[in-house]
Amino acid sequence: MSWAESASRERFYTAARLRQIGMSVNLKDFYADWCGPCKTQDPILEEISEDYPEVGFEKVNVDEDQETANEYQVRSLPTLVIENDDGIVERFVGVTQRDDIESALQKAGA
Repeated sequence: MSWAESASRERFYTAARLRQIGMSVNLKDFYADWCGPCKTQDPILEEISEDYPEVGFEKVNVDEDQETANEYQVRSLPTLVIENDDGIVERFVGVTQRDDIESALQKAGA
């Protein structure tokens, strides 16, 4: 099973569900099925999601949810947006390494 399949079933939620269950630190992964670098990003996010169960993870397929991609002004893939109750804490464009993501999650309060 691929990261996207397992993540969408177990750890990735819609924005409404994240609010409902009270996740205050969230990571949005903007991707597309045809995006090679997005596939490179997946295993990094998989590892992080296992180590940060208190963080909400949401995969946003830009081909299927252009409205959300436009709302977050996504112009390149992959794009990661880390936010908390105060708003966007960090944005990464391109494949981002674990240390950088973890640093942003901690800055957001994870």
